[in-house]
Amino acid sequence: MKHAAFLLGAILLVVTSSSAQDTSANSLLFAPSDTDFALAGSSSAPVEPLVLASAATPMTTDPLAAPALASDSPSAPPDQQPRVLGVFENYRWQAYVGYAFFRFFAFPSRKENMNGVDLGLVYYPSAARFGIDGDILGEFGTFLNHSSHFTDYLGGARFRWQGPRGIELWAHGLAGFAKFLPQTAAGGQTAFSYEAGGGADIGVYRRRLAYRVEVDAVGTHFFRTNQVSPKISVGVVYRF
Repeated sequence: MKHAAFLLGAILLVVTSSSAQDTSANSLLFAPSDTDFALAGSSSAPVEPLVLASAATPMTTDPLAAPALASDSPSAPPDQQPRVLGVFENYRWQAYVGYAFFRFFAFPSRKENMNGVDLGLVYYPSAARFGIDGDILGEFGTFLNHSSHFTDYLGGARFRWQGPRGIELWAHGLAGFAKFLPQTAAGGQTAFSYEAGGGADIGVYRRRLAYRVEVDAVGTHFFRTNQVSPKISVGVVYRF
């Protein structure tokens, strides 16, 4: 009986000693350090763990590197450069061919209806409103029971204005010389001539082709008389 009591006491002593050692180790493990006391001060509130800035936000290794701007982000859309369109299409040349009706006022009491071809060529500098205009007119008819032929060679300037849907309005003034056949006793076959008028071009195919309607007054000096004769022309313009 004595031996059993002695053995039980020894076991209790060992268990008590082990529990005391565990308690002491745990108290040392969770004891606050001097740094924690310095950060916490005299406050008794528990100290929360600090999160380093380097762990939350990566820092660049170059201290002089400038921060990236929002526009430098690859997800940012590229800058859209506005397109500036010219007032006119970039076609500097215009070639014209059409039918022309010409009412030649030969004398105050003599008028002749003539039909023929009107050819024209215009050059515009880039995006310019003013151009250089050239025109050739060839008309055929009957004068004093003879076949007649009227030819006019002109050059001058043209001013244009471009409207919506490929419509172009223009006016021109030309000067040159004209030739009329047959020869008469009243004067020579050639004379000074001029032309003033205007028209409208209506674009139909990518604005490269257009229909033209033109009305002009043609001045000449034949048979020792001044003539101012109307001309109407319709045809097709090719721009290039």
